[in-house]
Amino acid sequence: MESNIAEFDEIMSEPGFWDDSEKAQGLINQANIVKEKYNQFMALANQQEELEMMLEMIREEPDAELQAELADATQAHSDTLALFELDMLLDDPYDKNNAIIELHPGAGGTESQDWGSMLLRMYMRWAEQNGFKVETLDYQSGDEAGIKSVTLRIKGHNAYGYLKSEKGVHRLVRISPFDSAGRRHTSFVSVDVIPEIDDTISIDINPDDLKIDTYRASGAGGQHINKTDSAIRITHIPTGIVVASQEQRSQFKNKDQAMGMLKSKLHQLEVEEKEKELAEIRGEQKEIGWGSQIRSYVFHPYSMVKDHRTNYETGNVQGVMDGDLSPFIDAYLKSRLS
Repeated sequence: MESNIAEFDEIMSEPGFWDDSEKAQGLINQANIVKEKYNQFMALANQQEELEMMLEMIREEPDAELQAELADATQAHSDTLALFELDMLLDDPYDKNNAIIELHPGAGGTESQDWGSMLLRMYMRWAEQNGFKVETLDYQSGDEAGIKSVTLRIKGHNAYGYLKSEKGVHRLVRISPFDSAGRRHTSFVSVDVIPEIDDTISIDINPDDLKIDTYRASGAGGQHINKTDSAIRITHIPTGIVVASQEQRSQFKNKDQAMGMLKSKLHQLEVEEKEKELAEIRGEQKEIGWGSQIRSYVFHPYSMVKDHRTNYETGNVQGVMDGDLSPFIDAYLKSRLS
């Protein structure tokens, strides 16, 4: 890690480094990330030394107060180390980017639409608890309850790296609050997650391949954000990809934002196609798509959330629904190393 920092410092000291300001800023950002990880590692190493010194002192002269302090400090160190280990797993090219996450309830009407709103709350709680900023780019209310679809931008370092674990179909089993007979229902919501790409990546889009519609923007609960048809929906005809934006009051700004999302989706599609080709060449059986069920949330007849890719499970359903997704994310990232 020290050698990487030295390499960055050498490049940044070269004459003409600022000739291409955009490239220069990109390298500075990369260098800052490496330096931050190095500083975090050194801080953890220093904490480890301090804990060992405290342990030595207790062995030489037992002290109940110091022992309690050591127990608290050890737990804090363990928590920080776990977060650092998780962060070190995020080394894919777009892990550091913002994430765009879309929720689409499956068939089932009010049942699945309500499940969509529950997942929306879960992701918003997770983002808030972990210091990420959430922006609602598009929100389509359900007919009676819940949502028809939602698009969020989760802003912050490594947002995509963490949330890529959520891409797939999420299944709910519960006694329906909408069924007067109190029967058990199964609902599905597909979650799509892509990295937000910047202007340094060039994606060519033929204007003739686009179908652009305008509609009236609306917020949660059907409240209108404004009274004009400022929201934009863009359909990319060759791929069938649909993106929408209603966050901005300006139709032009919503169009720019929707085009940015479309470019991100087309780029992700290209990346996944290349990964699929490489997997076929290597003879790997690798699932690229997001159509398969990845996680089950069972509220009845027992309480359990289970990830079918890693087999990680917990009986604390309420904790998960309140945003405690970190164990699932951790298990997913570690599983990709094997």
